[in-house]
Amino acid sequence: MSRPPVPPSNASPDPAPEGSGEPSGQEYQHGGQEPGQTSGRPRAIGVIAAIVTAEATALLAAAAWYGYELATGAPVLSFWGAVFTMALLLAFAAWLYAVGHFLFRGYRWTRAASLVAQLFVLTIGFPTLTGGLVWAGLAMLVPAVLVIVLLFDKRVVTYASMTGGSPPAV
Repeated sequence: MSRPPVPPSNASPDPAPEGSGEPSGQEYQHGGQEPGQTSGRPRAIGVIAAIVTAEATALLAAAAWYGYELATGAPVLSFWGAVFTMALLLAFAAWLYAVGHFLFRGYRWTRAASLVAQLFVLTIGFPTLTGGLVWAGLAMLVPAVLVIVLLFDKRVVTYASMTGGSPPAV
């Protein structure tokens, strides 16, 4: 027996068939949204995305400064090595912008990319801190540790679980 058509705003989704592996709309709401919540995106996602985007902006600024130094004739051992380093800074900045954007949208792969980026920041931040540049080291370490802690929050894991074109998966 068929049902009469119902507008999408009033439709209650049918449960997924047994064994299909797809959650129904009643079993899962994107972002781990509880019945009383108004927004599905946890605040921690916004904090993580903002920090990752700020790190990308810092890399972009470093690449611009590096390019300026190359253009004004700063002494380098290898010009093409310096150009390659600048290209790496630009590529990593673009990658972090993409990670921040897609993390904010809830894609699963961004959690791993954010974690790896923060581990790289830690490997640069600790020597900076112990090398005497305390404020620069803390400016790298504190946000990196905050992002690492927030990435393992239950709400963040639940929200950032969307795969490419399918419904969110946990």
